[in-house]
Amino acid sequence: MKNELISIVMPVKDAALFLQECVDSILSQSEENWELIAVNDHSSDSSFQLLNNYASIDSRVTAVNNKGDGIIDSLQTAYALSKGAYIHRMDADDIMPVQKLTHLKSILQEKGKGWIATGKVNYFAEGGVSDGYQLYANWLNDLCERRTHWVEIYKECVIPSPCWLIHREDFENCGGFSPNRYPEDYDLVFRFYEQQLKVASSNEVLHHWRDHSERTSRNHIHYQHNTFFELKLDYFFKLERDNKRPLVVWGAGSKGKLMAKLLNQRGLDYTWVSNNPKKHGKEIYEQIMQSFEDILTTDNPQVIITVALKNAKNEIIEFLELNGLMPYKDYWFFQ
Repeated sequence: MKNELISIVMPVKDAALFLQECVDSILSQSEENWELIAVNDHSSDSSFQLLNNYASIDSRVTAVNNKGDGIIDSLQTAYALSKGAYIHRMDADDIMPVQKLTHLKSILQEKGKGWIATGKVNYFAEGGVSDGYQLYANWLNDLCERRTHWVEIYKECVIPSPCWLIHREDFENCGGFSPNRYPEDYDLVFRFYEQQLKVASSNEVLHHWRDHSERTSRNHIHYQHNTFFELKLDYFFKLERDNKRPLVVWGAGSKGKLMAKLLNQRGLDYTWVSNNPKKHGKEIYEQIMQSFEDILTTDNPQVIITVALKNAKNEIIEFLELNGLMPYKDYWFFQ
């Protein structure tokens, strides 16, 4: 059992600048029983040549061209060729710490099936990491320490796409890479959650995540903010929403307005509340903005909170819980 194979699936598109450092970090892993299936997604640089060079010197590396187009097709192509008992995704511009696969594999061997293994991440960039990415990394690492991944899943993607390991059977039970929906990493994590898999975290940094201006998540339409909100809302209505309970949206900032637009497009009923008394009684997107205190007159509500400021969030939590509303049962933060 300890010698079971890890399949690493890796989409590659115009990554020649970083690819050697990435693949070298895989070749240097303390865990040696792995296979890398790298799929070239129509690169215009020397990525495919570099991959073929590695494949010619190490039989564990397989380099193929994408049969379709885009990250999801690349992942599907790679997975169809994989043979491992464990599945792992890697990104072509990132770096693995030498103990990454060893740590993740040992977690799953201890826990067994029904679990996902993950660990802490470290963002790095040539010109320094932006505040937003650093805050995201800090939040992910805090989840690992507190073991609270699932309770915060509607905030952001709680498991980084290149820092998980899962049993093949569990992966397939979740639908694998089959759904053609972006953002594909967040969608997959929601399906892990839906299947009630448990998360086991290492307190070690197990992935070095490179930030750069050409990174797909920065530039592609599939990773714009509204696609994340649409995904969250779909899973909320699938997994949490009780149609017998009134729905309340708290927050009238940009995210609250986006939420209101999405609910309006779906023809759904909701009450919209805000902390800002200047907005109370005003019509916005055909909704009359109400005071947050009106929640107390709503019978058994489900509350979606789009407020992001930390101090305001703490005040909201205090208000709701003092009035008997509980997190992840009565209210959820969307960020």
